[in-house]
Amino acid sequence: MNHARPVRLAALAATLAFGSAVLTAAPATAVTGPAVSAADTTYAYTAQITLGDHDRGCSGVLVAADWLLTAASCFADDPATSLSVPAGKPATKTTAVVGRSDLTGTAGAAREIVELVPRTDRDAVLARLNRPVTGVSPIALATAAPTAGESLTLAGYGRTASEWAPLSLHTGAFTVDSTAATTAAVTGTGATAACMGDTGGPLVRVVSGTAQLAALASRSYQGGCYGIDTTVTSTGGITTRVDDIASWVATTTAAARTTDFNCDGVQDIAVSDPGATVGGGAGAGLVRIVYGGGKGTAEINQNLDWVNGSSEAGDGFGESLATVDYDEDGCTDLVVAAPGEGLGTATDAGMVDVLYGATGGLGTGTLKDTNYQQGAGNGSLGASSPETGDRFGASLAADVTNSGEPFLLIGSPGEALGTVTKAGEAFYVHGTTNVSIHQDSLDVPGSAEANDGFGGAVAADSNHLVIAAPGEAIGTLAGAGNLAVFDPNVLNSESRPTPRFGLDQDLDTVSGGAEAGDGFGTSVALVPYRPSGAAAATESILAVGSPGEALTINGASKAETGNVLTFEVTAAGAYSQLNAYQSGTADDDVTGSSEAGDHFGQTLTAVNTAPGAVSTTATMKLAVGMPDEAVGTTASAGAVTTFSLLGTPGASDRWLEVGDGDGIPGTPGANQKLGANMHYTGTSLYVGMPNGPSAYGTLYALPLSNVTAGGTVAAVTTYQPGAGGLPAAGDTFGYAAR
Repeated sequence: MNHARPVRLAALAATLAFGSAVLTAAPATAVTGPAVSAADTTYAYTAQITLGDHDRGCSGVLVAADWLLTAASCFADDPATSLSVPAGKPATKTTAVVGRSDLTGTAGAAREIVELVPRTDRDAVLARLNRPVTGVSPIALATAAPTAGESLTLAGYGRTASEWAPLSLHTGAFTVDSTAATTAAVTGTGATAACMGDTGGPLVRVVSGTAQLAALASRSYQGGCYGIDTTVTSTGGITTRVDDIASWVATTTAAARTTDFNCDGVQDIAVSDPGATVGGGAGAGLVRIVYGGGKGTAEINQNLDWVNGSSEAGDGFGESLATVDYDEDGCTDLVVAAPGEGLGTATDAGMVDVLYGATGGLGTGTLKDTNYQQGAGNGSLGASSPETGDRFGASLAADVTNSGEPFLLIGSPGEALGTVTKAGEAFYVHGTTNVSIHQDSLDVPGSAEANDGFGGAVAADSNHLVIAAPGEAIGTLAGAGNLAVFDPNVLNSESRPTPRFGLDQDLDTVSGGAEAGDGFGTSVALVPYRPSGAAAATESILAVGSPGEALTINGASKAETGNVLTFEVTAAGAYSQLNAYQSGTADDDVTGSSEAGDHFGQTLTAVNTAPGAVSTTATMKLAVGMPDEAVGTTASAGAVTTFSLLGTPGASDRWLEVGDGDGIPGTPGANQKLGANMHYTGTSLYVGMPNGPSAYGTLYALPLSNVTAGGTVAAVTTYQPGAGGLPAAGDTFGYAAR
């Protein structure tokens, strides 16, 4: 293995003085100590990092299943002058091998580094991997600074005294000389030195038998290292302290992923307008992109030469959206459905496109668009045929499995199964293949019946999939609704996600009762859940909307007022109901009151803002839309209520309506239907108003403080055609956002 290194490193090493700002010109610190045997997993959390075609080599340390901590100087253009590293995707393709002390073996895992989150105050950067590493335990960060006289062990993959590019992990002992605000000076014990390639490697202390990360290798004199002038004998160096950045590491590695189409580390937003006229085709649809950090806007429609199909009246391009890094390159990819797309003679057959992100934005990379439609490709899609009214893509979800494999879940609620019209179907798309799921599939609860609309709503996280059939008849009760929950991490004998259970309101374990027109499953939301004491978020919380639910309030029946039920779903596939949410009465502790025709639960969105941490009432958020809520005498003005998914509903609710001071300006308008579409991210609640007040439609991004009980009202970001670089055109802007 050839590790090329700039020759000038050795010369600079000899000029290093403790406390100076001089750095080696590239990562300049492999341990000259003994090699670690292939069978020794003591330092399995150590990573070898390779930039480009061995242009640079560094070391790092696993601090979360999909995150390394290493030196910023590993990625800096010229660390001798600056440690500045841009956030986002590395400029050069970078790979990491974790848990493989013998690089000729197959232990551990090889991953690509797809995102950098640098510190600005020291030689440190967090590096996200394209997939989590399993079978290797991350190391915990120390909580106390290195102390003078303390002995620490450095592990690294750099040079040794006799090897330019060793094929084994090496370790060595270092004594702490002194500690400063962000660094600690160390000296190698005996002939041990840190060499080129050890930069970013962990310096470890052991407390009560448990390893703790005390520092990272940063700079070294490299005395005795291969290729260094023999007159250089010092084994001293500077390390980067990590004991005081544990909170930053924990917060960063636990956070929900952001939408970042151009991989620059700044959040972007896609806003659809499926009713827009494109090329004379009314309702052809388009999606507008606003790149964060003032990097401009873009319009995506089917008349672009890199997008499949062509813009035609009624396509509804953008009616459904989802996001996932489908090609695992660190750039978010946008999934766009056009459920009204005609295929051959089949009208409203539908299609879905994955539009790939790249450093220049969507559609600027080598891989631009992957199209999915029935009758094309392989798997179940290739074996099926598009039919009128299938509406393939009417619902969309996307995520990654627990092993990190990206997938799509595509609903086709109008699908006929044989002679059973509108029974509905969904497609699980992953890797290079796909498989259909319907109610006559192996072990799927229920059976395919006309007008079930299976796939009318879908949701997904890393632990589970949900496919709803809101039109399902329960006994003779038409449109009562049900859903099925699946495990995407375990495929059954038919290569489908394994069904775990079904839910409907005729079950003793579900509150209420099945009634005609309830529409149980009209909306569904699913988020990962990590209970207290659990090592990871392997459970889920499922929210289910029944906007047609009739409730008796103060002795009076309120037709179609609606409610929402939530369930805890374990990793093994067991469930238990948590809460029932409704507007209730004017006298209870939930804001609002249930009225006929509100359709509470017509839409849902939920988020775990810190999926890598233990879940709390603050991190588990739910928003419920009631688009037909009357505000005063204004019919169907709409409203949104936000809750925590944990605890009792009334303890954490907040009511949102137009003009109430929480960030949505204006006055309530008839048929504006606030709450008809919403989407949570880790930082905002996006609320679309495609029906007004703007003639084009509007989207508001409300900071989480604005939608949290007791939270302060902060500035709201408004996206509207005719402002902020968006052209003054459109029809239903804000219909969906991701």
